[in-house]
Amino acid sequence: MSLALIDFSERIADDIDRIAAHLAEYEVSDASDRVAAILNAIDALEYNPLIGRSVESGDRELVVGRDARGYLVLYRYFPGNNTVYVLGIRAQREAGYVDDLL
Repeated sequence: MSLALIDFSERIADDIDRIAAHLAEYEVSDASDRVAAILNAIDALEYNPLIGRSVESGDRELVVGRDARGYLVLYRYFPGNNTVYVLGIRAQREAGYVDDLL
């Protein structure tokens, strides 16, 4: 089986910027490492596109880290074209995704 393609929605850059700004506001020393961990976890979807838990409307969430270092990546996998569409990223402690993706 070939690796799944990963396609990022246009909003992902805004999500990463929002997370980085939040980490900078609280002077988190390993902010760049946290962002890199999120992106590395998304790379794993190439090999395991169904690894995330099922959520409403057929989407999936990939859990990255835990507690204050925890993030959720909302995505949709289409086996027909073997593509993962990354829809949003948020901290686990945030109330929801921006623009209510779910």
